[in-house]
Amino acid sequence: MHKLFLLLFTFCFPLLLAAGGGMWLPLLLENLNEEEMKGMGMKITADDVYSINQGSLKDAIVHFGGFCTGEVISDQGLVLTNHHCGFSAIQSHSSLEDNLLQDGFYAQTKADEKPNAGLFVTFIERIEDVTKRVLDNVEDDMSEADRSAKVAENLKELREKFKLKDHEELIVKPFYDGNQYFAFITKKYTDVRLVGAPPSSIGKYGADTDNWEWPRHTGDFSLFRIYTAPDGSPADYSADNVPMKPKKHLEVSLKGVKPGDFSMIFGFPGRTDQYLTAEAMKQRTEVINPIRIGMRDRSLAVIDSAMRADKQIKIDYASKQARIANSWKKWRGESEGVAAVDGIKNRLAMEREFLTRLRAKPGEQATYKPLIGELNDLISRQEDVAKTNAYAAELNYNIDLFRIANILRRQVKIADASGIEAFRQRLPGIINYLEGFYSGYNPKVDQQVAKALLPVYYEMVPDEHLSFYVKDQVEFAGSMNRMITDLFERSYLTKGDRLVKLLQDDPENALNLIRGDIGYQYAAQLNMHNEKRVVDIYNEYQQRAAPLQRKYMKGLLLFFPEKRLYPDANSTMRVSYGKVEGFKGLDGKKFDFVTDLDGVIAKYKPGDYEFDLPLKLVDLHKAKDYGKYAMTNGKLPVCFLGSNHTTGGNSGSPALNGEGQLVGLNFDRTWQSTMSDVNYDPSICRNIMVDIRYVLFLIDKLGGAPHLVEEMTLVK
Repeated sequence: MHKLFLLLFTFCFPLLLAAGGGMWLPLLLENLNEEEMKGMGMKITADDVYSINQGSLKDAIVHFGGFCTGEVISDQGLVLTNHHCGFSAIQSHSSLEDNLLQDGFYAQTKADEKPNAGLFVTFIERIEDVTKRVLDNVEDDMSEADRSAKVAENLKELREKFKLKDHEELIVKPFYDGNQYFAFITKKYTDVRLVGAPPSSIGKYGADTDNWEWPRHTGDFSLFRIYTAPDGSPADYSADNVPMKPKKHLEVSLKGVKPGDFSMIFGFPGRTDQYLTAEAMKQRTEVINPIRIGMRDRSLAVIDSAMRADKQIKIDYASKQARIANSWKKWRGESEGVAAVDGIKNRLAMEREFLTRLRAKPGEQATYKPLIGELNDLISRQEDVAKTNAYAAELNYNIDLFRIANILRRQVKIADASGIEAFRQRLPGIINYLEGFYSGYNPKVDQQVAKALLPVYYEMVPDEHLSFYVKDQVEFAGSMNRMITDLFERSYLTKGDRLVKLLQDDPENALNLIRGDIGYQYAAQLNMHNEKRVVDIYNEYQQRAAPLQRKYMKGLLLFFPEKRLYPDANSTMRVSYGKVEGFKGLDGKKFDFVTDLDGVIAKYKPGDYEFDLPLKLVDLHKAKDYGKYAMTNGKLPVCFLGSNHTTGGNSGSPALNGEGQLVGLNFDRTWQSTMSDVNYDPSICRNIMVDIRYVLFLIDKLGGAPHLVEEMTLVK
């Protein structure tokens, strides 16, 4: 283990890896990446990016809500992130009478900034390698059970003895499938207020049609502000709180970008799987993704039709529709991208090279030679349950009746285990959640989604994966259609106001009603059977595969010392870097690196759900009234491309130039780039960023909030 630990720091010099690519821990840039980054155009140092001794770029980057990235852009705690990251907060303050989603919003004073219960941002104070402490006395010949127990024991001791300052928290994450561990010392701020957002016609311009596409013309941004206690410490919302004084805020560049410029993305990418075997990649892209895509095709068709027909449904379902559509397109692009670049064939070639290099190491044969075959055997054996699991997961995600039944099922379990008083103590939080959920719930739309999805589940899932209860319900009702109608008409779970009132008035009776509710029982029986006959078996395969994958990852590190194998994303702070550049599509068509406002206007369709625009923006374009935000050719930039490796969680990440200044805001990838979660290819993978000059123009000229621009540090 000590030998591997050293290797993780010595395979620093690339021989075969193309420039750029990867998601790197910022504290290791000096050893692993700084020389290459400077060769690509970075003017600052690794210490300017990450330092614990002085304010550095990492001190301006926040994990926004635990699901996106944001950046501090003023000395008063102003935070920039994506519109889709702030969407739920914007939606929560919207109504038909005061529709912030539709009309946009900019606080004219700090007193107008809107608090958001439950929203938080997290800063990384420092990062430490704790591999030696976590893997102390962990030996290669240990059984998996003994190894897991020892790691757990070491982690417990580490957390107990780790020195933290006031308001600091500790997160320890595994890297390289558990071959290395890092500790992240964090500080969380819970008073985060909405400051501004463009109308959704700009923040979501192009909506589903343009999602994952290029050319792109979306002004995907929103503004928040962090507040602290008067002494600067984290504090829950209070009228006495004051704007944060950050250690570091980003300078904002008006210089723009051009092809070949250095580009750096700083953020919290969620998850990648770069080191799957070819067989695992094939199952994911050719078997599981098509199931997910097909189910969401049906769900989105129902929701899109309802949103176009009813303005209130359009508001209520906007966030849900966006969540469903985002993964739907991502899975499609991932599968098509892997196929287009022969990703599976290339992965097979790497596996053959792995075995070739292994032959030169006779002493390692017993440990590493069986791994790929054993992994592939498990992957093949798990396929049936993996398919059913995908169908069931789509039911639970897309049908809101099932979602709320699953949430209540967890609460009923707590009540059954701990008694009615434990349930009463949790009741205020439960009621608060239910009120928020039902405020945007439409049982008629949900029923149509169920009628689109459940017949597919019954048809495609093996008979042994269906519970007797679920099968019998169709027979009792006489037809699938009648059964679903009965579920929605008879269930209390589709009648939010009545359910909430009963919980408030008589919690014990409400619990009994929930237990016997037809909708609750159907979802519970479906999922209990699925958990036993599908999920438990699937998880068993995954658990058996985990130690094999860890050993395989260790082998890759040992046998490919000339390659810098970056760790998979795991929602921890990372840096990726590349260049500003266009691309050639899979059909051979070339695409420029930038779009402008002319392209926005060219797509404009008055009254259209996806391509409507505020008339003021049309007028500003007609007058070419762009102020200081125009490019040298007189046009207003909107979006641009880079070859940065990004994934979910990088939404809202700052796009930084060679001086470490903010030039854009990451929000998407191109269609062919969604494969980068399993097969990053820098020759075609591109991330999409909104140009910061377009953001400033929208705040200043369209939004009428120049005071917010004046708050920033602009670099001309």
